[in-house]
Amino acid sequence: MTPATRETTPAPDPVAPTPVAPVVVAWSDLGCPWASLALHTLRTTAAARGQDLLIDHRAFPLELFNRQPTPKHIVDAEVVMLGAHFPELGWRLWNAPAWEYPSTVLPAIEAVQAAKAPEIGGLRGSDQLDAALRRAFYTEHRCIAVHSVILDLAADCPDVDAAALEAALARGAGRREVYEQWHEAQGPDVQGSPHFLAPGGYTAHNPGPTYVFTGDLYDGGFPRLDAYDPGWAVALLDSLAD
Repeated sequence: MTPATRETTPAPDPVAPTPVAPVVVAWSDLGCPWASLALHTLRTTAAARGQDLLIDHRAFPLELFNRQPTPKHIVDAEVVMLGAHFPELGWRLWNAPAWEYPSTVLPAIEAVQAAKAPEIGGLRGSDQLDAALRRAFYTEHRCIAVHSVILDLAADCPDVDAAALEAALARGAGRREVYEQWHEAQGPDVQGSPHFLAPGGYTAHNPGPTYVFTGDLYDGGFPRLDAYDPGWAVALLDSLAD
């Protein structure tokens, strides 16, 4: 006689956890051309590889460190140098009215921090806003110090809730984070804008370029780019893949 058996419902297959993209910490200033080049290199290299990553932007506010707006003539010299080497950046010398040139980028940096809130955009939305602000400054020549400009750019970011960002900024969101990060950046672990840190111990300040200054930038000197090795982004992304 065949033993009686009880029919059982097969247990459902366990749901695989959604993979979480690795996070790269990027210390930078929005008005720093070197940082904007580095972020462009990292983003385009990751996109070409089909590799997802999240960038956690941290503020290295040059105007707080230097107690003055970042001098336009220094930014101009770096924009000419880097824009000539990398035309794909689309950078141009500022050609909007002089009075529209931002004397501060702190409101924009604060907005990038505020956008990190999960209900606003999280790290992905924050990175989209950072990229949009850099494009607006270096290519479109918009005054990213102006509240309405920041919100217009946020509205075009797929993962940013612009209305939620507007409400958060009205409450002062992002400002405390910027000042806390400024104080943290005065420690030994952060050397300048840009500085990248990634899981596994990767750390690099302004990776890629070999350059010199021909003299004091306040007294007729110029930056000179001798070489640029984008392989740093490949090495960083390889370390994340591992």
